[in-house]
Amino acid sequence: MEYLVLLQNGLVVLFTIAISWKLITYMRGSLKMEKEPMKVLVTGAAGQIGYAIAPMIARGIMLGPDQPVILHLLDIALAAEALHGVKMELLDAAFPLLKEVHATTDVTEACKDVNVAIMLGGFPRKEGMERKDMMSKNVPIYKEQASALEEHAASDCKVLVVANPANTNALILKEFAPSIPEKNITCLTRLDHNRALSQIAERLKVYVADVKNVIIWGNHSSTQYPDINHATVTTPNGERPVKELDTDDHWLKNEFINTVQQRGVAIIKARKASSALSAASAACDHMRDWVLGTPKGTWVSMGVYSDGSYGIPKDIIYSFPVKCEKGKWSIVKGLKIDEFSRAKMDATAKDLIDEKEVAHSCLN
Repeated sequence: MEYLVLLQNGLVVLFTIAISWKLITYMRGSLKMEKEPMKVLVTGAAGQIGYAIAPMIARGIMLGPDQPVILHLLDIALAAEALHGVKMELLDAAFPLLKEVHATTDVTEACKDVNVAIMLGGFPRKEGMERKDMMSKNVPIYKEQASALEEHAASDCKVLVVANPANTNALILKEFAPSIPEKNITCLTRLDHNRALSQIAERLKVYVADVKNVIIWGNHSSTQYPDINHATVTTPNGERPVKELDTDDHWLKNEFINTVQQRGVAIIKARKASSALSAASAACDHMRDWVLGTPKGTWVSMGVYSDGSYGIPKDIIYSFPVKCEKGKWSIVKGLKIDEFSRAKMDATAKDLIDEKEVAHSCLN
């Protein structure tokens, strides 16, 4: 009899514990706090890339599927009506993560308290324009926007410059926004990185997700150096170096490099317009990895402020292989550089130094 009483009491205790645990679990789920929205600035938002990237940000592709956002859309006065149309479409899409949309032609209003700045706006190079002509248009734009970010953006604002010449536009922005940490100002070479991954996947007839650790060195221009020396492919027998799977040195050192360097020109020829969807996707990749981290054993390419790594001059924005963790990037160190790579890396560094001098002459 005593045994039955003890058994009954034990069952009651177990039942009580089970109910309590379910109640606690339910309450935790109910009380789970939504993240604070991040304010994301998109300049040139009425343009093709802006139209492509805005819904990607609103859907969580850039900052994660649980990160609410407030979009700050900026464009010039001539594009105000088109910008309003972009805002209307974003509202009509009813994205759950999109809390607010602010569309403006006022740079000060657009930069207010932003946590992330995607700089798409710039003066495009037109037929017959010299590089200095294009820079003379873009330097004042980035000087003004840098000053607005300096004064009004959040102190930890992460900046990604996409508009060309991206590396030098980012450098000008850095110089005129001195309170933004230099490690928080970057430019987009992830599009070139993704193009390189895609070319290798197509060549080797593998999935692009199985290719990793290509590198884009230097400038987002025709002097960039797409490097496959450290790239690998995941196969049924484990990771294999790309150079083991494709021993055609001529393709690797010529056609592959030229295809990646000239891909933007090829797209303009085919579409009669510059890359938009792929550029928007690459910008999301860049910022997502920077904020949320790169996968273990994987690096990506980012245009960052040179610290002298690999013998690259300081004081330029140069594309390096980087790993990201906890919202910070670091250059991958200790990679072996062969003679062919050294020459390519130095050539694109010289291109950036020349651009820097031209930009400074425009300021003067």
